[in-house]
Amino acid sequence: MEYIVKQIREYLNMSQREFAEKLGTSFATINRCENGHNKLSKLAQDNLIKLCKDYNVPVFDYILEKISFEEKSCNISNDRMILYHGSKAGIEGKVKASSRSECDFGTGFYMGTIPRQPLTLICGFPKSKFYIVSVPKKLSKSFTFKDDIEWAMFIAYNRKKMEDIQDSAFYKKYQQITKGYDYAIGSIANDRMYRVLDDFFEGIITDAALISCLSVLKLGKQYVCLNDDACKQVKIEKEIELSYFEKEIIQTVSADYRKKGLELTDDIYKQHRRKGRYFDEILNGVV
Repeated sequence: MEYIVKQIREYLNMSQREFAEKLGTSFATINRCENGHNKLSKLAQDNLIKLCKDYNVPVFDYILEKISFEEKSCNISNDRMILYHGSKAGIEGKVKASSRSECDFGTGFYMGTIPRQPLTLICGFPKSKFYIVSVPKKLSKSFTFKDDIEWAMFIAYNRKKMEDIQDSAFYKKYQQITKGYDYAIGSIANDRMYRVLDDFFEGIITDAALISCLSVLKLGKQYVCLNDDACKQVKIEKEIELSYFEKEIIQTVSADYRKKGLELTDDIYKQHRRKGRYFDEILNGVV
């Protein structure tokens, strides 16, 4: 956290003594914190949160800069690519394909191409950890989804939105679509859009509106290890522990993203009112 504390103080153009007074702590504490020899108390961190909000300090940018700095210190070979993972309780032992089945692409080990999304997923958990990981650039047995109806329907299937049609060929198609693959790759859906999926299945919106709503926040790509063979190829490059202060800031950012996504949804509904197909048309093979 020392990097971020110094960035905030310099942004506010304060001396260490002035900064300490604002946070209700001592000059020595700030000095030692900025040099990595001490941590701020929870009370001082609460005061820091208020100070940053009062002065609109771009703390989330500093958190991303911190991750970028940590990433540069990793020794990554040219045949591997960097990804990011967030864990609610930290990774114990080997990497496992053990996420809950209701995730976008089902049970697996999830990694993203940008740090923002995993950060917002884990910020509300006290023992959460953020990881910089790497995988081979050339992945064997990978299924890549385009941002189309197949992608949206697979998400709907995994989020248990098709349970009423389990006996249909349509349902079974998505039940089997990634069978035999080690990896699934595709865009990350807006995690707050359960209402949009419900509206699609109830015939309120079309597939065109559904796809636009799910991808409206541009959260990057996700790489999902579907089995142990894929997990063995994942290398944890660096574990990053987030402070109480950082998690509180990220939760504020997460709430802002959620609000933005919901606001954009209404506009998308209007723009796609007469475009695309409704679920019953797709189910009945109507083009």
